[in-house]
Amino acid sequence: MPNPKLEPTVFVVDDDEAVRDALKMLLSATGLRVEAHPSAASFLKHYHAAQPGCLVLDIRMPGMSGLALQDELHKRRVSLPIVFLTGHADVPIAVRALKQGAFDFIEKPLDSQRLVIAVMNALRADAEQRARVPVAASEEGKVAGLDTLTEREHEVLGLVLEGKSTRDIAAALSISVKTVEFHRARIREKLGVASLAELFKLFLPR
Repeated sequence: MPNPKLEPTVFVVDDDEAVRDALKMLLSATGLRVEAHPSAASFLKHYHAAQPGCLVLDIRMPGMSGLALQDELHKRRVSLPIVFLTGHADVPIAVRALKQGAFDFIEKPLDSQRLVIAVMNALRADAEQRARVPVAASEEGKVAGLDTLTEREHEVLGLVLEGKSTRDIAAALSISVKTVEFHRARIREKLGVASLAELFKLFLPR
């Protein structure tokens, strides 16, 4: 009998009970396994790194905030993809979270379809991260910085190397063009290149 602890799970962390219940109902209706927590502390107490899935995380919470939880997971080397929920005023904070490796962010009031798509993509990225060697595996040992890329950055890099435009990548990953641009900038920074041409040169056969 499969261990439910090892089934892909959407971890909803929000201090608002009504929001938690609504998100749990929405995501459960799509057939996903959902576990809801009222605080970051509750999530950390119950989560084990071997458990696959993704986080749907409110950016503003009393006690440990969503950003503080993201930082704590980094310290623990937990790479669970995070989809942040944010109010309009929190967009600059969410952008900072993206730079620190967040998978995506969605503004309130929430678009249910947009959220479900983001969660599905995050679950897929987590599964790929756990099951595969990162993109350009044959070159991984030769390209400094690849191991510093987040799951989403690996996805974006893979599509860039396929020749996809920023708009095409945004459509393929169901994220905004602005989000793709942030990820591309972070990839260039982490891999130490200044242009697309330099990026492609890193992955030429040697």
